[in-house]
Amino acid sequence: MSATLRHVGWVLRTNPVTMIAGLGALSLILLAILGPSLVPYDPVASNVPMALQPPSRQHWFGTDQLGRDVFSRVVVATRLDLAIAASAVTLSFLIGAVIGSFCGYTGGKLDLWVGRFVDVLMAFPLFVLAMALVAALGNRVENIIYATAIINLPFYIRFARAEVNVRRNLGWVEAARCAGNSHAGVVLRFLLPNVLPAMAVQISLNLGWAILNAAGLSFLGLGVRAPTPEWGIMVAEGARFITTGRWWLVVCPGAALMFAVLCFNLLGDGLRDILDPRMRT
Repeated sequence: MSATLRHVGWVLRTNPVTMIAGLGALSLILLAILGPSLVPYDPVASNVPMALQPPSRQHWFGTDQLGRDVFSRVVVATRLDLAIAASAVTLSFLIGAVIGSFCGYTGGKLDLWVGRFVDVLMAFPLFVLAMALVAALGNRVENIIYATAIINLPFYIRFARAEVNVRRNLGWVEAARCAGNSHAGVVLRFLLPNVLPAMAVQISLNLGWAILNAAGLSFLGLGVRAPTPEWGIMVAEGARFITTGRWWLVVCPGAALMFAVLCFNLLGDGLRDILDPRMRT
């Protein structure tokens, strides 16, 4: 345990970008948990006389067209956007890792048919596929999660299949089979846990992409419905007022979205260094 902590500390010291990204991701998680109880205003309460006020001491990020405090809405939206992204990535990871591991272990027709299914999914522009799924299922939060999970499946299936395929004939796998473990037991107890550290990097990268995907769907009117605070909706509503100089309606939620995606993407690079055994000296 101490050796692992020393290695993590060494990676963070030698790569300050990873440290900053980790602190940023941690701050977003804390904001998602505690933010709704700390905001100064009700994020959905209208105050028309205060509509379209620029940033000030009273309203740090200004107010929108209905007089709602933009800062409160940006903070509260963190919980919803992170919850959608985390739920979708967790769902796609659990399903994709198991399917990909069994495909890589068994090969044959299962591997062939699943491979063709993945190829069909990858042939579509993934964001367009998510739009079609949400339009067909309805723009509810759970449907956004399902659509985002489906378009993330190919990444985990292909990754797990490739990693397990490399390891399935190694000596320790043969020893596990000779010890009396079933094929399912070998996959779930030995092979799958062995590839999880490498997949953690993909999880971090997909979190940023899932946040962007959820915001994009909401921006197009296919995601979360107003007046629910959500970064994509806020950017879409504020876009109408850019030409009149109300820049804060787009810049503030857009900056929050950019910060979240950037943190998780940069954190993935750091996780690769932390989990790579070749970096351990």
